[in-house]
Amino acid sequence: MRSSRLLLQRSHALYRRSVNTWSAVGAAFNVQHQRFEHLQKNVGLFGVPELSGPAGFQMAQHQALREAEFLVHKACTHPPGAVTVETFDQLSDSLCRVADLADFIKVAHPDAAFREAAERTCVEIGTVVEILNTNVDLCQSLKNLLGNEAVLATLDSDTRRVAELFMFDFEISGIHLDYSKRSKAVALNVKLLDLYHVFLSGSQLPNAIDKQVLPEHIRHCFSIDGNRVQISGLHADSPNELVREAAYKIFLYPNTSLLLCLDELLACRHELATLVGYESFAHRALKGTMAKTPETVMKFLKLLTEKLSDRTSKDFKMMKEMKKKTHTTNPEVMPWDHAYLSSAIRTEMFNIDPSIYSPYFSLGACMEGLNCLFTQLLGVYFQAEQPKMGELWSEDVRKLAVVHETEGVLGYIYCDFFRRLDKPHQDCHFTIRGGRLRDDGVYQLPVVVLMLSLPPPSGRTPSLLTPSMVENLFHEMGHAMHSMLGRTHYQHVTGTRCSTDFAEVPSILMEYFASDYRVLSQFARHYQTGEPLPENLVSRLCESKRVCSAADTQLQIFYAALDQVYHGKPQYRSTTDILREMQEKFYGLPYVNDTAWQLRFSHLVGYGAKYYSYLMSRAVASMVWRQCFLQDPFSRVMGERYRREMLAHGGSKEPVLMVQGMLQKTPTIEDFVDALVLDLNTNVKSSV
Repeated sequence: MRSSRLLLQRSHALYRRSVNTWSAVGAAFNVQHQRFEHLQKNVGLFGVPELSGPAGFQMAQHQALREAEFLVHKACTHPPGAVTVETFDQLSDSLCRVADLADFIKVAHPDAAFREAAERTCVEIGTVVEILNTNVDLCQSLKNLLGNEAVLATLDSDTRRVAELFMFDFEISGIHLDYSKRSKAVALNVKLLDLYHVFLSGSQLPNAIDKQVLPEHIRHCFSIDGNRVQISGLHADSPNELVREAAYKIFLYPNTSLLLCLDELLACRHELATLVGYESFAHRALKGTMAKTPETVMKFLKLLTEKLSDRTSKDFKMMKEMKKKTHTTNPEVMPWDHAYLSSAIRTEMFNIDPSIYSPYFSLGACMEGLNCLFTQLLGVYFQAEQPKMGELWSEDVRKLAVVHETEGVLGYIYCDFFRRLDKPHQDCHFTIRGGRLRDDGVYQLPVVVLMLSLPPPSGRTPSLLTPSMVENLFHEMGHAMHSMLGRTHYQHVTGTRCSTDFAEVPSILMEYFASDYRVLSQFARHYQTGEPLPENLVSRLCESKRVCSAADTQLQIFYAALDQVYHGKPQYRSTTDILREMQEKFYGLPYVNDTAWQLRFSHLVGYGAKYYSYLMSRAVASMVWRQCFLQDPFSRVMGERYRREMLAHGGSKEPVLMVQGMLQKTPTIEDFVDALVLDLNTNVKSSV
């Protein structure tokens, strides 16, 4: 007993010693946060004075709308020129600064009053935006600019591009229609806002069933409320096949009202698209993206399916063999088996246990690693900031200033990383304020939030991350650095405000850095002993990721294809019938009767007709990694080219031109497909 106590005391001493070596950034994330002095003045959320309480949203909204009214008048009365575009951008900024902030607070704030006030503001400003997008006088001021060749010749390329993007917003809103049709377009957009809210809310609700329906020995696996069992997820990682099957069939059981909501949502989108002159909503959504048309997207998905077919078949065959070993009730691989069997095969082949890795990945160490990487690659570092009273929505949020070695502060990142009650379990990036050059010549610094769901530090133990959590952290930080390093003149095109199939490139590229031992070895140390993460553990982890990766990719192809068909020309059949057909064509595992997976596909709202973006962005990121960073992940030359060619422009440049500038060639659809297949078939690191 005495020796074990001495060992425990020694480990605590080692832990304290490692704490003392952390930088301010590492310490900010590895220790429990200090509480605020409540005598401080409340500066309001994100330092916005009005937002010291929920009622402030109404004040901020009224102020933004008054400013918008002034800017609309200015745009409509000022002679055409660069000032026209600048006024439009100010108008966009005045509304976005309130709407974007509210869009975040409505999902993240622990106080229901704040969430409800933010939700109302989102709806109000969203409605105003739809009305402005059909304001004929406002549009005419832009037409006067774009139709004046002499004035256009005086504008730089970014200003012309932004003017064209604003005109595109008018066109897809039906500005060219007569009054009655314009009014109809506005009504459809407003109706869609309501449908989005209903669908997203419904997609998250649990399904309930009488507990007597379930075998007694598995009821404890679910939440029981009286005589009802509540099932709020797929339980895809459960080792019990019956639990997985029950969860799949119950959680995905069709909800009639939600099916009608989805039908109406898709019908409204199609009606709106055809009203403003497009063949389908997909045609409208894809204009301005890398893919450009639904036909190109489907070509990409079909070619990728074809190239992966042999690998996908082998993956499903492996799953079937694994199921035979572990289950006897049903030898066929079913949709509820995919995730579990893939994981079981990886475990059998490589014995990847996340708990082996976590001690090497304290959150503070990971943040120091990112800091080190960005310093070497881009000349950028993090600086921990002390927030003021009322600035944060939760005391466990950390604030970072992003500083360039010669340019100074580039912007701010609020890190909402830790789990808490009622916080959405999602990893995402929110733009709170976009960067732009103001009238006074001062650059408006961008502000973003990164939201993760990490375990909080506790007592002497820092927040310890699994490998997948590390990958998610790097992914979201890729979005944040896109926002920080974009130095666009106009906030309308700042950072991640670019085409969806390009916006994911910087974040996915960061996943390659997160899997490279040369990067990990700079920071991955055991939080107690200081021992470095063994290289063989990283090699095994990278190899394990390729197990069943073709089948996993094929599942994503199925989702993307389903999204395209839903948003294509009307099928005049149920969304479930379409799901069944697309699953048979693009997946490989059978459709299960009386299920409606599409009702849980919440990305249909935010990524309507653009879900393919993840696959296409991964292809681009793969090409950028192999060509530019594989040889040296810390290359300052390539880092500077990356900022100059891709990160700096936001949406002010055609996405394909940014890719072309980085790769020094224009990739084809075949190149995209080959890049994805190459990733599945080879160890990226082995080709050094």
